[in-house]
Amino acid sequence: MQQAPFRIGPLSSLTAALLLAIGGCGSGSSSTGTGGNSGSAGNSGSAGTSGGTAGTSGGTSGTTGTGGSASGTSGTTGTGGSVGGTSGTTGTGGSVGGTSGTTGTGGGAAGRGGSGGGAAGRGGTGGTGGSAAGTGGTTGRGGTTGTGGAMTSTSTNVSTFHNNLGRTGVYIDAALTQAAVKSLHVDTSFANTAIAGPVYAQPLYLGGAGTSQPDMIIVATMQNRVYALNASTGAEVWANMQYGAPVATRLDINSGNQPKLPFGIMGTPTIDTATRTLYFNAATDVNSMVGHRIHAVDLSNGMEKSGWPVVVETAAKNAEGGAFVPTNQNPRGALALIGGRVFVPYGGHIGDADNYHGWVVGVSTTTPTDVVAWSTRAACGGIWGTSGIASDGTSVFFTTGNTKASASGGFSAPSTYGDGEAVYKLGTSLARTTTATDFFVPSNWSALDSSDTDVSGSGIMLFDVAGATPSALILLLGKDGNAYLINRTSMGGNPATPVRTLKVANGTIIQASALFTTSTGTYFVFRGGVQGCPTGMTGGLMAVQITAASPPAMTPVWCGGPTGSSNPIVTMSNAQGADPIIWAVGTNGQVSATAMVIGANNSISFANALTNTVTTAAVVGHQTPIVANGRVIVATGTGTTGRVFSLTP
Repeated sequence: MQQAPFRIGPLSSLTAALLLAIGGCGSGSSSTGTGGNSGSAGNSGSAGTSGGTAGTSGGTSGTTGTGGSASGTSGTTGTGGSVGGTSGTTGTGGSVGGTSGTTGTGGGAAGRGGSGGGAAGRGGTGGTGGSAAGTGGTTGRGGTTGTGGAMTSTSTNVSTFHNNLGRTGVYIDAALTQAAVKSLHVDTSFANTAIAGPVYAQPLYLGGAGTSQPDMIIVATMQNRVYALNASTGAEVWANMQYGAPVATRLDINSGNQPKLPFGIMGTPTIDTATRTLYFNAATDVNSMVGHRIHAVDLSNGMEKSGWPVVVETAAKNAEGGAFVPTNQNPRGALALIGGRVFVPYGGHIGDADNYHGWVVGVSTTTPTDVVAWSTRAACGGIWGTSGIASDGTSVFFTTGNTKASASGGFSAPSTYGDGEAVYKLGTSLARTTTATDFFVPSNWSALDSSDTDVSGSGIMLFDVAGATPSALILLLGKDGNAYLINRTSMGGNPATPVRTLKVANGTIIQASALFTTSTGTYFVFRGGVQGCPTGMTGGLMAVQITAASPPAMTPVWCGGPTGSSNPIVTMSNAQGADPIIWAVGTNGQVSATAMVIGANNSISFANALTNTVTTAAVVGHQTPIVANGRVIVATGTGTTGRVFSLTP
């Protein structure tokens, strides 16, 4: 199942040139609270004469489980037993981290000596071991990975953009302490597999399934190719597959505004970890025209699943019966799995090419003919942010850009509002909302439209700040250089007033930010032309503290890092916020790692976390690194060839 969203506890792109070139009604590219409790150990099998007892249910989802204890000692000989215990299934995650796996069925098979419970999966609580059910009781299996809790979701799987549906970009990994990462280096034993680029989509990571399916790094490219690499060796698990020809010829679009070529898989795919299925949108050459196809691929072998792909231009209709025009649409944003549907956002091409709209298309994962859709009523209004669709585990959240009165008109704002310049919260049916609590439109939307400083350049993050009023929040970073905090439970409608606004950049903010909580508070970090840095600090990244007040306040606390980089992420060594490190990869491939050091009386300072310079290769600004199982993984490639780097302490 897809990772759930956004809970924080009390302790809690395109190339850079392409991004900055966005104009007109387009935007540039691109939530949290503590997850559930960690998994506990499975209990050992005890002696007995009857069938084993049932395994306990999975623990609450979210944070990285510490793993179960070793198998228990076997039980003494007895008589028969029932079937061996099976593991708890994956937790589905809810708005506050969700509960994890279902109860494992217990019991050891007849035989001598029931063995103990298996180790707990990371995130879910381990199933209790099978009792020694007479002769030869089998091992009770540990609970599988809990997937809830955006802030502290496990790094065993990275199944969606920025590791969670809240889009906070936080990874919990006990191996990446501030002391350990000083020796970070490129793992030269990881195969130098050539990737047919360029690579805009974030890589993903899927834990193994049995001996035939190792841990895999999944990389999708603009050539409509998907690579499944062995996470230990870098070798291909199955040969790279191409899912339709990418668009390779410049299109004759109004005003000469054309898509970046090759034009294929741009938005970050998503993985259903329960079925091991990869979902993605591929822009496809169809008789020298553009088509959009939503694919579902079996990650055990790379084969398309039955009933897929979905032809978007045929299947998608909005509530008013409007048609999806594939030539003009560009799916830059990340996909999301919510409530049994895969959701794909769409904007337009560079410079606002012709008659596009902001679209969201949702397809049932079990019945791909069941398609729902929403679009802006006015022209343009693209969903531009790299982070795409966000969710609290139940609803679909997204931003829209500026709109026009007509597709062929200029960039002055329309006199009638048409769904642009907004943050929307919709149900999974994508029914249009008129409820003021479920959408946010700033009072100056018309001016934002006219100046192309819309609010859709960076997507949003969902998170909670314990002790703040309100505590359930949305962070929105606008092309006007402002950071906005929005009340997630009462967004305000049109016009709406944000909880707090702070000018944090002297130009457009076009990226995907990260957000994390430590013992000292909650912080977000972003890249751009930062403004208002603390005295003596400069750089391309800024960290801003969100104070638990009424209403919450925002204060810049750090600037540093490269002036041109990938989207930032944050690692911590536990769910309580130990060893926070801000990571970014310069567009030249140099890795930046900044440690936030928590001192006496909760004082904070920032320092370079690396002893040596670590360099990978050039990345597009759309890109973001990931973390899994003690490694930092970077997908590079701005031209025809790329490579995946695995970095380890």
